[in-house]
Amino acid sequence: MLFYGTELSSRLMLGTAQYPSPEILADAVRAARAGVVTVSLRRESAGLRAGQAFWSMIRDLGVPVLPNTAGCHTVKDAVTTAHMAREVFETDWIKLEVIGESDTLQPDMFALVEAARILSEEGFKVFPYMTEDLVGAERLLQAGCEVLMPWGAPIGSGKGLNNLFGLRALRAHFPDVPLVVDAGIGLPSHAAQAMELGYDAVLINTAVARAGDPAAMAAAFRLAVEAGQIARRADPMEERDMAVPSTPVLGRAVLA
Repeated sequence: MLFYGTELSSRLMLGTAQYPSPEILADAVRAARAGVVTVSLRRESAGLRAGQAFWSMIRDLGVPVLPNTAGCHTVKDAVTTAHMAREVFETDWIKLEVIGESDTLQPDMFALVEAARILSEEGFKVFPYMTEDLVGAERLLQAGCEVLMPWGAPIGSGKGLNNLFGLRALRAHFPDVPLVVDAGIGLPSHAAQAMELGYDAVLINTAVARAGDPAAMAAAFRLAVEAGQIARRADPMEERDMAVPSTPVLGRAVLA
């Protein structure tokens, strides 16, 4: 699995917001064996000293960092935040978020495509947080994105994969594009389902950070991602409308 030419050690990405303490976050990242952690510039910049300590802790974990533009609602804000993040985190990777609707935190696909084009032309490797929109996906690829991150459900909702048809269609239309389910996953079973659909990775934050035992939940998600990936490779059976007996009926005794 390559993201912009980089092979990750795990298909589980982990967000770093909302944890009860930095120590619990660190334990969760280790338990998840995460391939990437996402970090918000706003979290890093909340306070100079606190931000420096947080960034130092993230570096010590030795996990690749994917900064994000969380909280941005305009192209200008997202592009400016991306430039600041590149300077702070010393990476040209950026998870691009441009929010268009406040209640659901649904991405603004029009602004997202514009921001992705600008950032791609400026040398960023863009990971766009998007809806499961086929036309929008094509526009993002044309804008220079090589990875797509469709939502499963609204951020923090824990509802899982709301639109299975849309997610399957996205996977089928773009078989060679790395796809990551981002947002809405609440249970390890949701993560396994995403992997069974053929997605390349999942990004989890709230479901781990808000669990009673974040490290244990992180470990559960790690195992679920592995199970879903193995199941996909094993070529699962197709669904059927009628029952098919698992025990052969040939040779069965017939009583008159």
